[in-house]
Formats: sequence, structure tokens, C-alpha cells
Amino acid sequence: MEKVIYALWAPQGESRESFNARLLTSLPEALEKTGANRIRLNIRDDAVAPAAPLTQQWQDPQQDATVQLWLPSANAMFRGPTDAAVAAHCGRFAAWLVAESAIIPNTEHPPVAGQRTWGWSQNSFISFRSDITWDQAVRHWHSHHANVAIYTQANFEYIQNIVVRALTDDAPDYDAFVEECFPLEAMTDPHAFYGADSDAKYQSHLKDMIDSCQAFIDFSRIDVVPTSQYDFAE
Repeated sequence: MEKVIYALWAPQGESRESFNARLLTSLPEALEKTGANRIRLNIRDDAVAPAAPLTQQWQDPQQDATVQLWLPSANAMFRGPTDAAVAAHCGRFAAWLVAESAIIPNTEHPPVAGQRTWGWSQNSFISFRSDITWDQAVRHWHSHHANVAIYTQANFEYIQNIVVRALTDDAPDYDAFVEECFPLEAMTDPHAFYGADSDAKYQSHLKDMIDSCQAFIDFSRIDVVPTSQYDFAE
């Protein structure tokens, strides 16, 4: 099995509300018919509007939704029907083959098929710094930053996805995709986001996170998107 991540852009002129409704109503079934499973939709809706100040943008326009799924093979000759199902539901899309690492599986608030997952999900499309090697970036991300992300934040799900290769010609040149789930209050309360019960702890956690991120992330080429998470076909 191989994991594929799609970034979706809404058709020009369609409201985000209409776009989200179409995705949730018919895309999971359409994808399941192509052989996809473990389908997850991440959408930008009113529920995550309070987190808008946490958005970081490189793409213009920025992606409106994310689809994560698994296929028996992501090779182009087998992936065509899945791409077609995605294309029928959006204005355009980009896709990447990724390798998933579940650092913190969601055991506290397990998703229920077809329902919005508790809390909210931060989707981060990441590019590594160009002044260090890919190996150096991955080593820092896996050996140091993963631990920082665990102890400095109130995340109850933390999934790292390293990009193996782009599957579409116009896919932005990301190196990784990260999904982290947080309590709703973390959208507007930095202390809740960083799991801090005091100003001193918040400042310490914030500094550790910033220092670690700056060691390997190119912040001029990153898209961070607050989303609502929905899981479908297992």
C-alpha cells in the first residue's frame, strides 16, 4: 500500500461552503470506488475560522482542502481513476507520494467515520532549508524536532509525512506534510496550543519550537492551514 496526499483548490467562483459540502457528500464514495481506503478529508470551514491568524501562506491562491488516502499502488497507470475522482470535485489539484510516520496516533479522540473529528487539525506543507542537505534536514526533523513537537504542544495527534516524490507536474516543491490535531481552544489561546499552564512555560515551549523549526524549515516556502478533519472508508 502507498499513501497519497492531494491538495485541492476550489473551482473559481464557487463558495468555500459549497465546495466543502460537495467534498463531504460525494468525494469519499467516489474515491472508495477507485480502490482507495483510509480516506481523510481536511477542509477549511467555519469551525476553524478562529484559527485564521495561524495560517502561513506560500501558494497564491492557497489550497482549500487536503485529501489523504491509501492505494494498492500510486503508480500513474493505476492511479488514473483516483485522480479523475479528485479532479471531478475541484478546480485543480496537486498530489504527492509520501511515507507516513505516526508519531502520536489519535487515541484520545478517535475519529468516527463520516463525522468531524474533535478539536481541529493543522495541516503544514513544509519545504526544507536550501542551505542544508536533505539528509541533514530529515535527521533534525526525525531525531530532534519530533521530540520538541511532543513536549512543547498540546497535540493529541501528530503525523509526519515525508514526500517521496511529486505525482503531478505542477505540484509545489514541498518536502514534507505534517498533520497535528489540537483542542478547539488552541485556535485562539497560545497557552492552550503549547500546553502551558504558566507564562514561563509558554515562553520556554515557544522558544524551543521556534528554534527547532528554524533549524530545518524554509519559512518562505510553507503553507500552514487550519482545517476540520473527517475520516472515511477504512
